[in-house]
This record gives sequence, structure tokens and C-alpha cells, in this order.
Amino acid sequence: MIKSNIEGVSFQPLKIISDERGAVLHMLQDSDPFFNNFGEIYFSEINSGLVKAWKRNKKQTQNLAVPTGSINLVIYDDRPNSTTQGVLFDCILGRPDHYNLIRIPPLLWYGFQGLGDTPALIANCADRSHNHAESEKIDPKSDFIPHVW
Repeated sequence: MIKSNIEGVSFQPLKIISDERGAVLHMLQDSDPFFNNFGEIYFSEINSGLVKAWKRNKKQTQNLAVPTGSINLVIYDDRPNSTTQGVLFDCILGRPDHYNLIRIPPLLWYGFQGLGDTPALIANCADRSHNHAESEKIDPKSDFIPHVW
């Protein structure tokens, strides 16, 4: 199991049930310890080699899984009262070897890059509906976050 070095970020291995017809990919149930509340679910597709970064939500918790393809996910903690302020974390998410759910609490910057030969599909089951006024973005090439894509 993956362990994050950022306070509040947690992982849960996800169940895959496969047979010759295909696979059923679990993501999140209301009985899971990660589940808090349902706000919305959406899918984000990213092409191989491209980057979608940096974003931070002020109130929304993200629950991400990558059922198709794979990504490099990077999280940065600049929360002033966090025990992990200034820490950067990155991991690979996706199938076949890294099918996990990651919980990203509010106020953490995150972004991802598509890996492999095909587009990746990121599923996000957020605990609140998106509110544009409660999210922030900065350029992926910003020096603010100590990571180079």
C-alpha cells in the first residue's frame, strides 16, 4: 500500500474483479472510511505527456482513481499550520499495477501528467459540488511549487 508523506493525504487499494468479459473496477462506497459526503463525480481525461496543474480547492475533498491509463500525480502542501508544510509528494496512479483511490483534502495543490501511450481517465468523486469561487489555479511552470514537469 502507498503511504503519503503529506498530512491528510491517504490511499486505499481498489478492488478489480476481472474475467474474460472485462473488469469491474471499484472506486468508493458509502461504507468506506474515505467517504464523507457526495457532492459530484466527474471524469477528466489527459493525453500522454501533457500536464494539468496546479489546482487547489479551498473546501472540496478530492477522491481520485484512474481506471484507464496512468498518470503521475503530484501534491504540494503549503498550508501554514500543517506538519508537512513545504512537502512535495508524487506517485503513479492507474492500471494495471497502481489502481488505488487517493484522498486529497482541501488546501493542497495538485496536478498530474499523462503517462504511457494512451490517454488516461481520472475519476473524481468529490465531497462537494464544484464552486469556481472556491478553487484556485496557477501555471504548471510556476516557481511557487518546487516541481518541474
